[in-house]
Amino acid sequence: MEPGLAPAPGGLLDWRDAQHFDHYRTAPCALCGTATPMGSHPGEPAHKTCAENWIAANPTEARRGRFASDIQPRSRHDDDHA
Repeated sequence: MEPGLAPAPGGLLDWRDAQHFDHYRTAPCALCGTATPMGSHPGEPAHKTCAENWIAANPTEARRGRFASDIQPRSRHDDDHA
């Protein structure tokens, strides 16, 4: 699973891939410390909302890709044949 781009500050992360969720264990969120089964692309435990808040508070550092959206395959409906 490869990360895509970090959303703009105030934007939402797209973490639809099941690899962001661990059904068997939780770990402390790297940002708030509360247990979470969620994780970022490199496996850092983090709530999605905590990651989105971190991006909003750290827009310059967020460009380095600590938290990023999933790469979404292009839909066939996105093709413009005009």
